[in-house]
Amino acid sequence: MRSRLLPAALAVVLAATLTACGSGGPRSLLDSIRGGEVILGTKYDQPGLGLRNPDKSMTGFDVDVIEYVVAAIADELGVEHPEISWKEAPSAQRETLIRNGEVDAIAATYSISTSRDASVEFGGPYLETHQALLVRRDDESLTGLADLDAGRKLCSVAGSTSAQNVEKQLPGVQLQQFDSYSSCVEALHQRKVDALTTDATILAGFSDQYPGEFQIVGMEILKDTFKEDGSPDKKAGDPFSTERYGIGVTDKDTEAQEAINRALDKMIADGEWERALMDNVGRAMEEADYPAPEPPTPGDLSFLD
Repeated sequence: MRSRLLPAALAVVLAATLTACGSGGPRSLLDSIRGGEVILGTKYDQPGLGLRNPDKSMTGFDVDVIEYVVAAIADELGVEHPEISWKEAPSAQRETLIRNGEVDAIAATYSISTSRDASVEFGGPYLETHQALLVRRDDESLTGLADLDAGRKLCSVAGSTSAQNVEKQLPGVQLQQFDSYSSCVEALHQRKVDALTTDATILAGFSDQYPGEFQIVGMEILKDTFKEDGSPDKKAGDPFSTERYGIGVTDKDTEAQEAINRALDKMIADGEWERALMDNVGRAMEEADYPAPEPPTPGDLSFLD
């Protein structure tokens, strides 16, 4: 009897393990909402955007946006609000998490780009921001990107495009690459580096942890840039970069994409978008002497052209 039951029991355990690992292929956000359980991906280490607290609760603008979207879609479908579980979504793993069916959707400072759009369907954008600098408020010599030349130390996360873009404009800058933005902020606090660069909204969240100590400085292109074929790319004076955050779902799932955009439209129209923005990063941006973003237009992906 035991010899007959053992293979069957192992088969059940194996099937459960495979299901838990997301091996069944990409997930459908709408089907999961109908089923009453969704798995959402976000950052766990970005204050003001996506942060996992000691009690395992989640806070931040990305968190508020995707929770609102899921609830609004459930209302539209006429079903109960589903139970939400969270999964950490580091930048380098986001497409893999969606493709492998480990999450239903991701909101994790997920910039919409042409290369990502080839493998992920994006709802949004729900936020537009620009690359900027975080500097000490008492360092009046740093008022823009040009002031970073001549041996100044700039910190960013290893492998980030933010730092690489600055190097192209300022070959003389001393780039210090750390494993996390929080390490960079601490190095800036201890005066080991002169500035930190990434998206302004991300900088605002970290600045809020050191009240009155830092300010956010805007960045502009210093010299004209060109594409590989020699055609013009950006002009001197343009914003250094424009990042538009979207909610990523399974590729070709346009039904989910359209539902997300309708939910985002509703969030903006009823004032919940502005409330969530100001509560999480907007006030911190203003306190760091940087303007808070305006609402974007969900569904407008014309910038990809």
